[in-house]
Amino acid sequence: METRGSAAVGTGALANRISNRLVNTLHTLGWGVGGSRRLVVRGRRSGEPRRVPVNLLRNEGRYYLVGARGHVPWTHNLRAAGGGALALGRRVSPFTAVEIADARKPELLRAYLERWEYQVRGFFGGVTARSTDEELRAVAADHPVFELRFSAGSRP
Repeated sequence: METRGSAAVGTGALANRISNRLVNTLHTLGWGVGGSRRLVVRGRRSGEPRRVPVNLLRNEGRYYLVGARGHVPWTHNLRAAGGGALALGRRVSPFTAVEIADARKPELLRAYLERWEYQVRGFFGGVTARSTDEELRAVAADHPVFELRFSAGSRP
C-alpha cells in the first residue's frame, strides 16, 4: 500500500471488498448510507475510472472528503486528477478538489468524527471528536482532507 506521511490503516481485504460492493450497490440504487456517496475518480496510473464509497462531510455550507484510513489509493488518485464525481443513483455531480492544509484540518476532522465516529474510530489512533485541537493536529498529516467545489447547478 502506497503511503504519504505515516502508513495507511487497513482492514481485511475480503471484508473491505464485501462492504464496498454492498455500499456501491446501494449507491447504484440511489440510497446513501449515512450520507455516503460513490466517489468516481480517474486512476492515476491506469486512467480508468475507480469507484469507492466515501462519507461526504458538509460543514458550514461546504463539502469535504476525508481520508479516514489515511493516504489510500482514492486519495492519491484524487490528488493526481484534481477532481472527480460523486454519484448516488442516477445523479452524478462532478467537482474539482482542493486539498486542505494540515493547519485547517482539526475543525474538519472534529466535524467528521462527530458525524461518523462509530464507523471510523479505529482509524484515528484513539483520537475522537472530543479530543483537543492539539491531539487532532497530531493526526492531521495522516488524514488527507479535500474541499469539493461543484459547478453551478451541480450539488451532491
